[in-house]
Amino acid sequence: MPTVPIPAPAPASLRRPLARAVPALVLAFAAALCLPTAATAATAPAARALAAPATASATAPLATPAATPSTGAPAPTGHLETNYGNPATALPPISRPDTPHCTVTAMQHDFANSYGQPFTGTLAPPASCSGPWNKVVLDWSGSVAGRQYDRLAGVWIGGSEVLRTSTPEPDPAGISWHVDQDLTSFIPLLRTPQPLVVDLGNVVNSTYTGVYHMTLTVTYYQADRHHPAATTADQVLPVSQSTTAAGWWTLTKGQTATSTLTFPRNLTSAHLQLYARGGGCEEFWYSNVPDDYAAAHPSWGLCGGGTYREVQVLVDGRLAGTVQPFPAIYTGGISPMMWRPIPSIDAFRTQPYDVDLTPFAGTLTDGKPHTVTLVPPAGISDGWTLDGSLFLNTDPLRAQTGGAVTTDTITAAPQVATTETAQADGGELITASTGRDWTVAGYVDTSRGRITTRLDHHAEYRNSDTISGQGQNQVTSQQDSGWTVTSTDRGHGTPEQARSSWSYPIDVTSTYVPGSDADSYLARGQVTVARHLVDETRRGNGRWHEQASTDDRMSSQGVLQRQSGTMVQADGSSDEHYVGRTADGGCYDHELASDHGYLTLDRLRSCH
Repeated sequence: MPTVPIPAPAPASLRRPLARAVPALVLAFAAALCLPTAATAATAPAARALAAPATASATAPLATPAATPSTGAPAPTGHLETNYGNPATALPPISRPDTPHCTVTAMQHDFANSYGQPFTGTLAPPASCSGPWNKVVLDWSGSVAGRQYDRLAGVWIGGSEVLRTSTPEPDPAGISWHVDQDLTSFIPLLRTPQPLVVDLGNVVNSTYTGVYHMTLTVTYYQADRHHPAATTADQVLPVSQSTTAAGWWTLTKGQTATSTLTFPRNLTSAHLQLYARGGGCEEFWYSNVPDDYAAAHPSWGLCGGGTYREVQVLVDGRLAGTVQPFPAIYTGGISPMMWRPIPSIDAFRTQPYDVDLTPFAGTLTDGKPHTVTLVPPAGISDGWTLDGSLFLNTDPLRAQTGGAVTTDTITAAPQVATTETAQADGGELITASTGRDWTVAGYVDTSRGRITTRLDHHAEYRNSDTISGQGQNQVTSQQDSGWTVTSTDRGHGTPEQARSSWSYPIDVTSTYVPGSDADSYLARGQVTVARHLVDETRRGNGRWHEQASTDDRMSSQGVLQRQSGTMVQADGSSDEHYVGRTADGGCYDHELASDHGYLTLDRLRSCH
């Protein structure tokens, strides 16, 4: 799994699915618009606390303290955050070479009532920067004001998704934000004109007024003596459902998505870049409960399916790889004030997963159609949005390669051990644990001889979830980690090995208390979440050498309270600390902190 790109050492001189588990006020709004929702119960559990935009606007007046929804006692006098600063993340900006370059404005578009109506166009390389290129960078810039949901968005070039992101929820005065993305690996597509599709599903009416004003540019950086042409795969193939419309599939329980593809006859390697994110009841999958527990408490609005999630990839119907996804949180998730102005990890620049399919490469060179199938997690209670791109390398000296898969021990699904234990306070402690160990190996006969690739994968998973107050209080702790070792034997010398390790810990404490009417509630949440990635290499049984690492940690808390449509409390604070390193000395250490909707710390540290 690649780490987030890190700038080189300094020289000396968003369609977010509308289906969600939501409280009654949002269900009523969705019903009025005939929109799908993820829950039909009148009350959502704590972990799904609030889906409605939290803007304190003319439709939600501020007032002096009122009665709390649950007890009728005077509400606490809390901070009333109306506006907030422009969103910011601790992620490193994409590094850019100091070479001649050209910027193409690929899109300027307003997304208003845009469900099922993506922007479509064509992206062509600029004549004055025709290549070769050292780097290509996408810039995604937006602004919005008023009141609106967070939305899921995607960008496709030639059918390949090159950016997945989501939007911030606006304030009345308006906000603007920017996301950059490295497109260099897609240069094989970018050399010729390609269909461009941008999907950001949105709904605008008298209550939800925010229109997303978006600009997309692509900058092509020419290569020169000091900045050579980028090394990329020879070919990129989309694994998506369209080149002229949004390419992702939204899959529910039991569904799969298959692309039928013809591969180069001289194929030597194949890597799948996979995007995967849950929506609706699957947005907070790490706090979902077993189906039997949800069925036993139908009035609590709980989402089922348990907590373990795994996306699978099949080649010609045969299991080829698995991915355990990162727990991404949208900017309206749990309690919206938590993410103002610092969004959660993966909210803006969603990181795809790498699935090495090279052990299967030798079986794909016969010139016949072959299938790549994406399988969402088993037992899910709502949709997962999946698609990807294949990066292919070929043999320059041989017209056709061939080979075979020699080992494949991936089983259909791991056994998840689940317990449900009643607590003294009337709550329930639910635990889940499992693990994954598998090996896939295969060879390709090339002009340089037989090359054998072996993948050894190990994963560990455990989750504890305490639910009390009839689903209104929830405390979740999840540890999800593992590694994949790729061994490449070229038939001479010592095999090369690469190890990619990952860990995604998350802890969530959340409360949702409904009030006496549909527009009264208290939503409170605390989250700590992190993504740890390490890439290492070695030869034979030697010592592992770190090539790159990412340590991105975030903690956040927030509260939102309304009484009969009047905002009583609206406040949040957060901290994000990102540290990334590369073997050549690159290092990036950035920490942000915020309170009451504005940054209180923005610190870049020197690191070694």
